[in-house]
Order: sequence, then C-alpha cells, then structure tokens
Amino acid sequence: MKTRLGAALFGIGVLSLAVAAGTAYYVAPSVTKLPYDLTFCNADGKPDGCLRASVAVADNATFMQVLDGKPTIQTGQLKATTEVVPQASTTEKEMTGDLRGDAVVWDVYGTVVRTDNGSDVSKYAAEFALDRVTAAARDWDKQYLDTDGPGGTDDSVTFAGQTYKFPFRAERRDHTFFDRDLRRGLPMAFDGTEQINGTEAYRYVQQIPETDLVTPEGSLTALAGALAPGATTGKVTYSNTRTIWIEPVSGNFVKVREQQRKNFVPNQGSPVTLLDADFVYDEATIANSVKSAGVTRDKLQLIGRTLPIGLAVLGGLLLLVGLWQVVAGRRRATPAAGPKGAGVAPATDAPTRDGKAEPATVGRSGGPLTDEIPPASTNWRGGGEPGSR
Repeated sequence: MKTRLGAALFGIGVLSLAVAAGTAYYVAPSVTKLPYDLTFCNADGKPDGCLRASVAVADNATFMQVLDGKPTIQTGQLKATTEVVPQASTTEKEMTGDLRGDAVVWDVYGTVVRTDNGSDVSKYAAEFALDRVTAAARDWDKQYLDTDGPGGTDDSVTFAGQTYKFPFRAERRDHTFFDRDLRRGLPMAFDGTEQINGTEAYRYVQQIPETDLVTPEGSLTALAGALAPGATTGKVTYSNTRTIWIEPVSGNFVKVREQQRKNFVPNQGSPVTLLDADFVYDEATIANSVKSAGVTRDKLQLIGRTLPIGLAVLGGLLLLVGLWQVVAGRRRATPAAGPKGAGVAPATDAPTRDGKAEPATVGRSGGPLTDEIPPASTNWRGGGEPGSR
C-alpha cells in the first residue's frame, strides 16, 4: 500500500514541477504582453480591465484661445482629457509582416477645455503601433498625429519611444519618451521611487529646454497681427518639464505632471505668453490608475512568481514524500532471513522419554540435519534409573 501511495505522490510531484516550469517559461511571458482584446471603458466603466480616460487639471493657467477667429490670451482653470482607444480590427488588418503578433494599434484623442464654460482650447488625435512587450512605438506607415484639425495639411509623424505606457517590469533606467509638440522622442531620466496612494511608483523626468516649434507661416502672421502690434511674423518657443510616475510591474501610469510653457516671440516687440500651465492628474484619475495598475500587478506576480514557486515547492515535497513511501513500503514487504533454517517454526518444549517436558534450546535449530550437537538429556534412559547421566 505504501509503495503504491508513494508512486502516486512521486508522479504528482513530477507533474507539479512540470506545470511550474511551464507557467514560468510559457504562461508568464504570454501575459506580459499588451492584449488584443483591450478596450476603452464605456460610460459605466465596463468591461473589467478596460482603459479609462485620464484627466489632468491646470489651475490658474494662462493660455491662448481662438475666439471669433482671433487669437486671444485668457486665464483660468484648464482640464485636459486623454482617451486611449485600442483598435482590434485595425490591428488584425494592418499589423502584417514583422508586426504580425508583435504589435497593436491604438488611437488616442486629447482635448483641453476651459472648466468655467466648457469651451475647447485645443484638440489632437493620433494613431500608432505599439510593441506588445516593450510598449514602445513601432514603425508603421499609417501612423499619424493630427494637432490642427480636419483642415490641417501635415499629419505625418514618426512615433518613437514610450508614449502612453512603459514596459512591463520596468527598469530603473532612462527611456526615450515621445513629445507631441516637438513630434519626436527625447530622453527621459529615471529619477527615483515614490509612494503614490500607497503604491510604490518609479518616477521619470523629461526636461525639455526652450525650443523653437515648427509653426506654419500663416499662423505666425496671425499671432503677430493679434498679439504684437507692429510685428509681421515671429516664432513660437516651447519648454516642458514632464514627470511620470509608473507602477513598475504593470508599466501603467499612476500619475502625470506636465509644466508646459509656450511663448510667441515677434520680430518686433516683447514676447507674449501663449501657454503657462501646470497640468497634474486629478485625484479620481490617480485613484483609478493606482487601482488598475494594482490589479494588473497582482495578476502578473501570481502567474509569473507566486504560482511557479508554489508549484515547485509542492512538487519537491511530493517527490521526497513519495520516494520515502516507496522505500519504506519495499522494506516492509521483504521478510527477515537468516543464513540457514529461515522460516523454521519457533522451538517449543519437547517431551522427554519419561513424559516430562524439557525446555528446548532457544535461538538454535539443532537436530540431525545440522552440524550442531543436540543438547544432552538427563532422562534418555527413562524410569529415572540411578547412575544415569
């Protein structure tokens, strides 16, 4: 019985070790990829695991707004909303060649509005391909970035580096992060760790010094005419300090801050501030982001670490217990054997010639079939005759 039980436990142990290895080397890598069925949340926040819109607010901002066709400078609170919408059908149709199975297509829509009256200040739309493992942009001939509306003429762009997500199991190192205004990837430095709503986050900072923006000549003329009397043209400069906090296991954003500044520098007169705003995720967005990142982190750690280690420990214990049971069962099934006379019934008191019992010699088989001398008997003549020895 012990042998059979031990063999069963040994087999289960081997199976547990095999499942542990399969989970670690095959299942875990498959879940650390951007899924094809990821969707944007509906109005009720469904389905589970969907992507929610992120909201960042800038208090006491200075900004340019076109009113009645004329650029004006305004002040107030701004709200920036970003919606990331995965495109499963476009991914299936467009991700061919070396992108097949390795990349997904996302659409992103951004809107900045005034909170006092809800009017639009700026909008943009983008579509690009992301690597499913690194979340970095992949080269794709149909990517675009539209920042000037349907009437715009140049939507061409080459996305590079991280955009709206960091890699799974992000490292404490510098990355390249895409800047929408400059339309190119720039270095972003790892800047330490921080607790965000009780969750450890990696902090990355991108410093963009004042840089000239590529601006259509018609726009420069309009800005000069409206904001710089006497000027005929000029240039627009841009600077930004971008700070992103991510949950490192999932690579998801948990908090974002952008300190943006844009100036119009006319060819005559003083510079004019077009934008001076400090955008930060609002509390609801931070809470949702931390919760979503935590769910993803726990799932990845369960499949990638806890489950394989648990199965490996269980398998090892079952192997040892099973082996011990097999060995113990075999020892019990094997009878004890002497050099000769094995299996001889135990000796009992043998009767003598006068009918009285005489104790047998314990531990010795004796008898005419052995080379041992039988024990002497004092009553072999019977009747108790004197002189008998």
